[in-house]
Amino acid sequence: MTFIQGLELSKRFHFEFIEPMIADHFSNLSYTSALIGPGSEVLGYDTEMSTDHDWGPRVVLLLQEKDMHLVKDIVQILDIHRPQHFYGYPVDLKQTVITSIEQFLVSKLAIDMDKGIDLLDWLTFPSQILAELIGGEVFRDDMGRLTTFRKHLQYYPHDIWLYTMASIWNRIGQEEHLVLRAGYVGDELGSSIIGSRIVKDIMNLCFLMERQYAPYPKWFGTAFKKLICAEELMPLLMKVQSSRTWREREDALCQAYESIARMHNRLGITEAMAEQVSPFFDRPYKVIQGSTFADAIVKQITDPIIRKLSQIRLIGGIDQISDNTDFKSINQWSSVSQSEARNIVRALYDKILE
Repeated sequence: MTFIQGLELSKRFHFEFIEPMIADHFSNLSYTSALIGPGSEVLGYDTEMSTDHDWGPRVVLLLQEKDMHLVKDIVQILDIHRPQHFYGYPVDLKQTVITSIEQFLVSKLAIDMDKGIDLLDWLTFPSQILAELIGGEVFRDDMGRLTTFRKHLQYYPHDIWLYTMASIWNRIGQEEHLVLRAGYVGDELGSSIIGSRIVKDIMNLCFLMERQYAPYPKWFGTAFKKLICAEELMPLLMKVQSSRTWREREDALCQAYESIARMHNRLGITEAMAEQVSPFFDRPYKVIQGSTFADAIVKQITDPIIRKLSQIRLIGGIDQISDNTDFKSINQWSSVSQSEARNIVRALYDKILE
Protein backbone atom coordinates (compact mmCIF):
# COMPACT_ATOMS: atom_id res chain seq x y z
CA MET A 1 0.00 0.00 0.00
CA THR A 2 1.35 3.40 -0.99
CA PHE A 3 1.67 5.75 1.95
CA ILE A 4 -0.63 8.78 1.79
CA GLN A 5 0.19 11.68 4.09
CA GLY A 6 -2.50 12.27 6.67
CA LEU A 7 -3.53 15.70 5.45
CA GLU A 8 -4.20 14.43 1.94
CA LEU A 9 -5.97 11.34 3.30
CA SER A 10 -8.23 13.45 5.50
CA LYS A 11 -8.94 15.84 2.65
CA ARG A 12 -10.14 12.92 0.55
CA PHE A 13 -12.10 11.63 3.55
CA HIS A 14 -13.94 14.95 3.78
CA PHE A 15 -14.81 15.26 0.09
CA GLU A 16 -15.52 11.58 -0.59
CA PHE A 17 -17.30 10.61 2.63
CA ILE A 18 -18.07 13.37 5.14
CA GLU A 19 -19.46 15.97 2.76
CA PRO A 20 -21.67 13.56 0.75
CA MET A 21 -23.11 12.05 3.94
CA ILE A 22 -23.98 15.43 5.41
CA ALA A 23 -25.42 16.61 2.10
CA ASP A 24 -27.66 13.54 1.92
CA HIS A 25 -28.91 13.60 5.52
CA PHE A 26 -28.50 17.20 6.72
CA SER A 27 -28.83 19.20 3.53
CA ASN A 28 -29.49 22.55 5.21
CA LEU A 29 -26.65 22.28 7.73
CA SER A 30 -23.95 24.94 7.68
CA TYR A 31 -20.69 23.65 9.07
CA THR A 32 -16.91 23.76 8.98
CA SER A 33 -14.69 20.80 8.21
CA ALA A 34 -10.93 20.92 8.63
CA LEU A 35 -7.85 19.06 9.75
CA ILE A 36 -6.36 21.25 12.48
CA GLY A 37 -5.23 20.70 16.05
CA PRO A 38 -2.87 18.00 17.34
CA GLY A 39 -1.25 15.45 15.09
CA SER A 40 1.97 15.28 13.11
CA GLU A 41 -0.02 15.27 9.89
CA VAL A 42 -1.36 18.76 10.67
CA LEU A 43 2.18 20.13 10.43
CA GLY A 44 3.04 17.85 7.52
CA TYR A 45 5.62 15.79 9.42
CA ASP A 46 3.89 12.41 9.44
CA THR A 47 5.54 9.35 7.91
CA GLU A 48 4.59 5.69 7.63
CA MET A 49 5.68 5.29 11.25
CA SER A 50 2.95 7.74 12.29
CA THR A 51 0.20 5.35 11.20
CA ASP A 52 0.55 3.05 14.21
CA HIS A 53 -1.52 5.25 16.56
CA ASP A 54 -3.68 8.38 16.66
CA TRP A 55 -3.56 8.63 12.88
CA GLY A 56 -5.97 7.94 10.05
CA PRO A 57 -8.74 9.51 7.96
CA ARG A 58 -10.38 12.11 10.16
CA VAL A 59 -11.70 15.66 10.28
CA VAL A 60 -12.69 18.28 12.81
CA LEU A 61 -16.38 19.15 12.26
CA LEU A 62 -17.43 22.50 13.70
CA LEU A 63 -21.11 23.36 13.97
CA GLN A 64 -23.01 26.46 14.96
CA GLU A 65 -24.14 26.46 18.58
CA LYS A 66 -27.77 26.30 17.47
CA ASP A 67 -27.06 23.01 15.67
CA MET A 68 -25.19 21.24 18.45
CA HIS A 69 -28.27 19.16 19.22
CA LEU A 70 -27.59 17.33 15.93
CA VAL A 71 -24.25 15.89 17.06
CA LYS A 72 -25.63 12.48 18.07
CA ASP A 73 -27.58 12.20 14.82
CA ILE A 74 -24.52 13.10 12.75
CA VAL A 75 -22.36 10.59 14.59
CA GLN A 76 -24.99 7.90 14.05
CA ILE A 77 -25.29 8.55 10.30
CA LEU A 78 -21.52 8.61 9.82
CA ASP A 79 -21.13 5.41 11.82
CA ILE A 80 -23.83 3.58 9.86
CA HIS A 81 -22.32 4.47 6.50
CA ARG A 82 -18.62 4.57 7.30
CA PRO A 83 -16.37 2.25 5.31
CA GLN A 84 -14.22 -0.17 7.27
CA HIS A 85 -11.21 1.07 5.36
CA PHE A 86 -10.50 4.20 3.36
CA TYR A 87 -7.69 4.00 0.82
CA GLY A 88 -6.48 0.98 2.76
CA TYR A 89 -6.46 2.67 6.17
CA PRO A 90 -8.91 1.70 8.94
CA VAL A 91 -11.64 4.24 9.73
CA ASP A 92 -12.07 5.14 13.40
CA LEU A 93 -14.73 7.82 13.81
CA LYS A 94 -13.58 8.42 17.38
CA GLN A 95 -10.79 10.43 15.81
CA THR A 96 -13.29 12.78 14.16
CA VAL A 97 -14.13 15.65 16.50
CA ILE A 98 -17.60 17.20 16.30
CA THR A 99 -18.12 20.35 18.32
CA SER A 100 -18.76 24.08 17.91
CA ILE A 101 -16.04 26.50 16.90
CA GLU A 102 -16.51 28.31 20.22
CA GLN A 103 -16.01 25.14 22.25
CA PHE A 104 -13.10 24.04 20.10
CA LEU A 105 -11.20 27.29 20.62
CA VAL A 106 -11.94 27.28 24.33
CA SER A 107 -10.42 23.80 24.51
CA LYS A 108 -7.27 25.00 22.73
CA LEU A 109 -6.76 28.59 23.87
CA ALA A 110 -9.22 29.02 26.75
CA ILE A 111 -10.67 32.16 25.16
CA ASP A 112 -14.06 33.42 24.08
CA MET A 113 -13.50 34.20 20.40
CA ASP A 114 -16.36 36.71 20.41
CA LYS A 115 -14.60 38.79 23.06
CA GLY A 116 -11.33 38.83 21.17
CA ILE A 117 -7.79 38.32 22.41
CA ASP A 118 -5.96 40.92 24.45
CA LEU A 119 -2.19 41.21 24.17
CA LEU A 120 -1.37 39.53 27.47
CA ASP A 121 -3.42 36.51 26.41
CA TRP A 122 -0.98 35.90 23.55
CA LEU A 123 1.77 35.22 26.10
CA THR A 124 -0.26 32.31 27.50
CA PHE A 125 -0.51 30.48 24.15
CA PRO A 126 2.18 27.82 23.50
CA SER A 127 3.60 28.24 20.00
CA GLN A 128 2.86 24.56 19.30
CA ILE A 129 -0.87 25.16 19.85
CA LEU A 130 -0.81 28.21 17.58
CA ALA A 131 1.02 26.18 14.91
CA GLU A 132 -1.66 23.49 15.17
CA LEU A 133 -4.46 26.02 14.71
CA ILE A 134 -3.03 27.72 11.63
CA GLY A 135 -1.61 24.49 10.20
CA GLY A 136 -3.44 21.75 8.38
CA GLU A 137 -6.19 22.79 6.00
CA VAL A 138 -9.78 23.97 6.04
CA PHE A 139 -11.85 21.88 3.63
CA ARG A 140 -15.14 23.70 4.04
CA ASP A 141 -16.13 26.76 6.06
CA ASP A 142 -19.74 27.78 5.45
CA MET A 143 -19.77 30.39 8.19
CA GLY A 144 -16.27 31.67 7.42
CA ARG A 145 -15.51 32.05 11.12
CA LEU A 146 -12.65 29.56 11.33
CA THR A 147 -10.97 31.06 8.27
CA THR A 148 -11.25 34.54 9.78
CA PHE A 149 -9.92 33.40 13.13
CA ARG A 150 -7.01 31.53 11.55
CA LYS A 151 -6.00 34.75 9.80
CA HIS A 152 -6.08 36.53 13.15
CA LEU A 153 -3.82 33.86 14.64
CA GLN A 154 -1.41 33.87 11.71
CA TYR A 155 1.30 35.46 13.80
CA TYR A 156 1.92 37.37 17.00
CA PRO A 157 0.82 41.02 17.22
CA HIS A 158 3.78 43.33 16.66
CA ASP A 159 4.42 44.26 20.29
CA ILE A 160 4.16 40.64 21.45
CA TRP A 161 6.63 39.70 18.72
CA LEU A 162 9.01 42.39 19.95
CA TYR A 163 8.56 41.46 23.61
CA THR A 164 9.21 37.78 22.97
CA MET A 165 12.33 38.47 20.90
CA ALA A 166 13.63 40.86 23.54
CA SER A 167 13.05 38.19 26.19
CA ILE A 168 15.12 35.63 24.30
CA TRP A 169 17.93 38.10 23.64
CA ASN A 170 17.85 38.79 27.37
CA ARG A 171 18.12 35.07 28.12
CA ILE A 172 21.14 34.86 25.84
CA GLY A 173 22.65 37.87 27.60
CA GLN A 174 22.15 36.24 30.98
CA GLU A 175 23.88 32.97 30.08
CA GLU A 176 26.31 33.63 27.22
CA HIS A 177 29.21 34.21 29.64
CA LEU A 178 28.23 31.29 31.86
CA VAL A 179 28.96 28.67 29.22
CA LEU A 180 32.51 30.06 29.11
CA ARG A 181 32.93 30.59 32.85
CA ALA A 182 31.95 26.99 33.54
CA GLY A 183 34.43 25.74 30.95
CA TYR A 184 37.18 28.00 32.26
CA VAL A 185 37.07 26.31 35.67
CA GLY A 186 37.12 22.85 34.09
CA ASP A 187 33.40 22.08 34.11
CA GLU A 188 33.00 20.90 30.52
CA LEU A 189 29.74 19.10 31.25
CA GLY A 190 28.21 22.20 32.80
CA SER A 191 29.51 24.32 29.92
CA SER A 192 27.98 21.91 27.41
CA ILE A 193 24.60 21.98 29.17
CA ILE A 194 24.52 25.78 29.16
CA GLY A 195 25.66 25.76 25.54
CA SER A 196 22.70 23.56 24.64
CA ARG A 197 20.35 25.98 26.38
CA ILE A 198 21.77 28.82 24.32
CA VAL A 199 21.44 26.77 21.13
CA LYS A 200 17.75 26.31 21.90
CA ASP A 201 17.38 30.06 22.55
CA ILE A 202 19.10 30.89 19.26
CA MET A 203 16.81 28.51 17.41
CA ASN A 204 13.71 29.97 19.07
CA LEU A 205 14.93 33.46 18.22
CA CYS A 206 15.35 32.42 14.59
CA PHE A 207 11.76 31.16 14.45
CA LEU A 208 10.66 34.55 15.75
CA MET A 209 12.83 36.53 13.36
CA GLU A 210 11.43 34.55 10.44
CA ARG A 211 7.91 34.86 11.86
CA GLN A 212 7.23 31.16 12.23
CA TYR A 213 5.66 29.40 15.21
CA ALA A 214 8.14 26.96 16.73
CA PRO A 215 6.75 23.43 17.18
CA TYR A 216 7.27 21.25 20.23
CA PRO A 217 10.50 19.25 20.73
CA LYS A 218 9.73 16.30 18.44
CA TRP A 219 9.58 18.57 15.39
CA PHE A 220 11.67 21.50 16.65
CA GLY A 221 14.82 20.59 14.73
CA THR A 222 12.91 19.37 11.69
CA ALA A 223 11.07 22.68 11.41
CA PHE A 224 14.26 24.65 12.08
CA LYS A 225 15.92 23.05 9.06
CA LYS A 226 13.24 24.67 6.89
CA LEU A 227 14.10 28.20 8.04
CA ILE A 228 16.05 30.43 5.68
CA CYS A 229 18.82 30.90 8.26
CA ALA A 230 19.31 27.16 8.81
CA GLU A 231 21.85 26.69 6.03
CA GLU A 232 24.27 29.05 7.75
CA LEU A 233 23.42 28.28 11.36
CA MET A 234 22.94 24.49 11.41
CA PRO A 235 26.66 23.63 11.10
CA LEU A 236 27.53 26.15 13.82
CA LEU A 237 24.87 24.94 16.24
CA MET A 238 25.83 21.33 15.61
CA LYS A 239 29.42 22.25 16.42
CA VAL A 240 28.30 23.82 19.71
CA GLN A 241 26.54 20.57 20.53
CA SER A 242 29.47 18.36 19.60
CA SER A 243 32.35 20.43 20.97
CA ARG A 244 34.45 18.68 23.59
CA THR A 245 36.15 21.81 24.90
CA TRP A 246 34.79 25.17 25.94
CA ARG A 247 37.08 27.01 23.57
CA GLU A 248 35.69 25.10 20.59
CA ARG A 249 32.22 25.78 21.95
CA GLU A 250 33.01 29.48 22.29
CA ASP A 251 34.24 29.71 18.70
CA ALA A 252 31.08 28.13 17.30
CA LEU A 253 28.82 30.23 19.53
CA CYS A 254 30.59 33.45 18.53
CA GLN A 255 30.00 32.69 14.86
CA ALA A 256 26.35 31.89 15.60
CA TYR A 257 25.95 35.09 17.63
CA GLU A 258 27.31 37.21 14.80
CA SER A 259 24.96 35.48 12.37
CA ILE A 260 21.85 36.23 14.44
CA ALA A 261 23.07 39.78 15.04
CA ARG A 262 23.14 40.28 11.27
CA MET A 263 19.67 38.77 11.05
CA HIS A 264 18.47 41.21 13.69
CA ASN A 265 19.83 44.20 11.80
CA ARG A 266 18.18 43.05 8.59
CA LEU A 267 14.82 43.24 10.38
CA GLY A 268 15.30 47.00 10.72
CA ILE A 269 13.34 47.17 13.97
CA THR A 270 15.99 48.99 16.01
CA GLU A 271 19.05 51.11 15.39
CA ALA A 272 21.92 49.11 13.89
CA MET A 273 23.48 46.91 16.54
CA ALA A 274 27.09 45.69 16.75
CA GLU A 275 27.44 42.50 14.73
CA GLN A 276 30.77 41.43 16.22
CA VAL A 277 31.38 39.69 19.52
CA SER A 278 33.32 41.59 22.17
CA PRO A 279 35.05 40.81 25.49
CA PHE A 280 33.00 40.16 28.60
CA PHE A 281 34.54 42.78 30.92
CA ASP A 282 38.21 41.84 31.46
CA ARG A 283 37.66 38.10 31.23
CA PRO A 284 39.32 35.97 28.53
CA TYR A 285 36.22 35.20 26.47
CA LYS A 286 33.83 36.87 24.08
CA VAL A 287 30.07 37.40 23.95
CA ILE A 288 27.51 39.24 21.79
CA GLN A 289 26.08 41.29 24.69
CA GLY A 290 22.56 39.93 24.26
CA SER A 291 21.06 42.32 26.80
CA THR A 292 21.91 45.29 24.58
CA PHE A 293 19.77 43.80 21.81
CA ALA A 294 16.97 43.22 24.32
CA ASP A 295 17.14 46.84 25.52
CA ALA A 296 17.04 48.17 21.96
CA ILE A 297 13.99 46.08 21.09
CA VAL A 298 12.11 47.04 24.24
CA LYS A 299 12.37 50.70 23.24
CA GLN A 300 10.27 49.93 20.15
CA ILE A 301 7.29 48.52 22.10
CA THR A 302 4.40 50.98 22.04
CA ASP A 303 1.59 49.22 23.91
CA PRO A 304 1.69 50.64 27.47
CA ILE A 305 0.99 47.33 29.23
CA ILE A 306 3.49 45.28 27.24
CA ARG A 307 6.08 48.04 27.51
CA LYS A 308 5.61 48.19 31.28
CA LEU A 309 5.93 44.42 31.51
CA SER A 310 9.12 44.50 29.45
CA GLN A 311 10.63 47.16 31.69
CA ILE A 312 9.88 45.16 34.83
CA ARG A 313 10.55 41.56 33.75
CA LEU A 314 11.56 40.18 30.37
CA ILE A 315 10.33 36.67 31.14
CA GLY A 316 8.80 36.05 27.72
CA GLY A 317 5.75 33.93 27.02
CA ILE A 318 4.80 30.50 28.30
CA ASP A 319 7.36 28.84 26.00
CA GLN A 320 10.17 30.75 27.69
CA ILE A 321 8.78 30.32 31.21
CA SER A 322 8.63 26.54 31.07
CA ASP A 323 9.36 23.60 28.79
CA ASN A 324 7.17 21.32 30.90
CA THR A 325 4.67 19.65 28.57
CA ASP A 326 1.87 19.43 31.14
CA PHE A 327 2.33 23.05 32.18
CA LYS A 328 2.21 24.24 28.58
CA SER A 329 -1.00 22.25 28.11
CA ILE A 330 -2.60 24.20 30.95
CA ASN A 331 -5.40 25.54 28.73
CA GLN A 332 -6.55 21.97 28.16
CA TRP A 333 -6.49 20.73 31.75
CA SER A 334 -9.73 18.90 32.48
CA SER A 335 -9.49 19.22 36.26
CA VAL A 336 -10.13 22.96 36.27
CA SER A 337 -12.34 25.19 34.19
CA GLN A 338 -10.80 26.72 31.08
CA SER A 339 -11.01 30.23 32.47
CA GLU A 340 -9.32 29.16 35.71
CA ALA A 341 -6.55 27.43 33.77
CA ARG A 342 -5.77 30.52 31.74
CA ASN A 343 -5.92 32.66 34.85
CA ILE A 344 -3.11 30.64 36.42
CA VAL A 345 -0.78 31.84 33.68
CA ARG A 346 -2.29 35.31 33.38
CA ALA A 347 -1.91 35.82 37.12
CA LEU A 348 1.86 35.69 36.73
CA TYR A 349 1.87 38.62 34.32
CA ASP A 350 -0.75 40.52 36.31
CA LYS A 351 1.34 40.11 39.47
CA ILE A 352 4.41 41.53 37.72
CA LEU A 353 2.38 44.50 36.52
CA GLU A 354 0.98 45.37 39.98
